[in-house]
Amino acid sequence: MDFQHRAGGKTGSGGVASESEANRDRRERLRQLALETIDLAKDPYFMKNHLGTYECKLCLTLHNNEGSYLAHTQGKRHQANLARRTARDAKDAPIQPQTERPRVEYKHFVKIGRPGYKVTKQRNPETRQHSLLFQIDYPEIGDGVVPRHRFMSAYEQRLEPPDRNWQYLLFAAEPYETMGFKIPSREVDKSEGKFWTHWNRDTKQFFMQFHFKLPDDLTRSQLVAPKPLMT
Repeated sequence: MDFQHRAGGKTGSGGVASESEANRDRRERLRQLALETIDLAKDPYFMKNHLGTYECKLCLTLHNNEGSYLAHTQGKRHQANLARRTARDAKDAPIQPQTERPRVEYKHFVKIGRPGYKVTKQRNPETRQHSLLFQIDYPEIGDGVVPRHRFMSAYEQRLEPPDRNWQYLLFAAEPYETMGFKIPSREVDKSEGKFWTHWNRDTKQFFMQFHFKLPDDLTRSQLVAPKPLMT
């Protein structure tokens, strides 16, 4: 800070700074220090408003420039509000129980190809609902493994261009490769008796049947036979 030519000072020496000048010098030093240590882009409380000035969302203060905001962040008011906000957040945060996760040993299987399958198209004579019956053969299924299945939308798969008129039904059981069937994208009726699965451990065959919901303006010939896909 230049103290030359100040009233009461001698030529070649510094005079006594006023209180306002000392405060301005202190703010400038704080601003330079904050610029070196603080990244405003990562400050959650720093905001530029529509008037071109800056706001501190924590203390609700206005600042003409970034330097003024940075000097504010080093002040007692901002630091006190920051400490109170941290303490309140820590108090409101739920206590997470420290539980040790059990270690699970993953089984690794060598894939042996696709299983055999049979698909039957049917139509309920009473409700006139279309249905599909799947029979998947797993003669070499792994010990303790139970076949699994899930429906997948056309936008989840990467084998074909997405088409909202179709969905996919996947079957998986180690060590066989996962097999998928392309079926019409119609709502499945999962009410009692309309959707069921059965795993026969003796014959190692997995059965699944489901009905499509009504209203149904499709004829039996329009129910396209499912196409098996590799996944």
